[in-house]
Amino acid sequence: MAKRRLSMADEMSFPNKTRQFLDLVGVTKNPQNSEDFESEKFLFLTQISLAADQPRRYFCAQAMESLITSIREHGILQPLLVRPLESGKYELIAGERRLRAAQTLGIEEVPVIIRCLNEQEAFQVALLENLQREDLNPVEETEAILQLLSMRLACSIAEVISLLNHVANLKKQKTEITNNVVRSQWEMVEHIFAVIGRVSPDSFRTHRLPLLNLPKDVLEILRQGKIEYTKARIIAQVKDEAQRHELLTKILEENLSVREIKKYIQTMEPSLASKPHVIPSRMKEAYRRVKQSKIWQDPKKAKTLEKLLGQIEALLE
Repeated sequence: MAKRRLSMADEMSFPNKTRQFLDLVGVTKNPQNSEDFESEKFLFLTQISLAADQPRRYFCAQAMESLITSIREHGILQPLLVRPLESGKYELIAGERRLRAAQTLGIEEVPVIIRCLNEQEAFQVALLENLQREDLNPVEETEAILQLLSMRLACSIAEVISLLNHVANLKKQKTEITNNVVRSQWEMVEHIFAVIGRVSPDSFRTHRLPLLNLPKDVLEILRQGKIEYTKARIIAQVKDEAQRHELLTKILEENLSVREIKKYIQTMEPSLASKPHVIPSRMKEAYRRVKQSKIWQDPKKAKTLEKLLGQIEALLE
């Protein structure tokens, strides 16, 4: 009986850290009777479909054009990662940019590595692959890491954040983790961050999680990669929604620098929403003037003042 040839996975290097990702998910090896053990595999583009929940949502136009140029000159050097479906087709797990580039260039067949993964395993590997993108923006990175941690720890994103804060507090108090469940979860967290290799758990908690507290309009523009994080933080300081929208529009149309944004904000008309400290000072000044005035001697004005005072008291209840 002829000796089985090595699989394509053994003969070719996985792109980026795919082998580590598959190992993390626990699916590095497939059954020996799997069709994966072929020396070479090419699929027609018509045989490959995108998953319904592709983690990647935005593509940098400049990076795509650069990839298209590279593939036109050298071909597809790294195979796409796919999984077989019951329909006989294959679902893309990693390599959407390469797939789109091939479609643009009219390439009919592409090299692939096939792995038998279920939906959850495939989504986890896709998330991990997505985290290796050079054009990944901070919001996408934060959301992808939280999704991955949630799936690996089998808990909600809120519980993941709670775990990160809990362990951070223990470290601050120089206290060891005594709870076995928490210790096991934290070991998994550290392992995942080590495989991702982009950021540490502590750095993620202190520098990435606060991103999710940005105003929704700023968060969405940042998520789409239309502005940088440094600009987003400055824009978020404008609390008035209408003024912030005006500023966002100007930045996108004129590509303002950080310095220009700060200068423009200084020229904007201050509002109570963006200057909350103004209200207490105005209240104090109004109270001082009421005490010094003779408004009490005017029955009509005194009645109006009493009505306004009642409204203020109602607000404080």
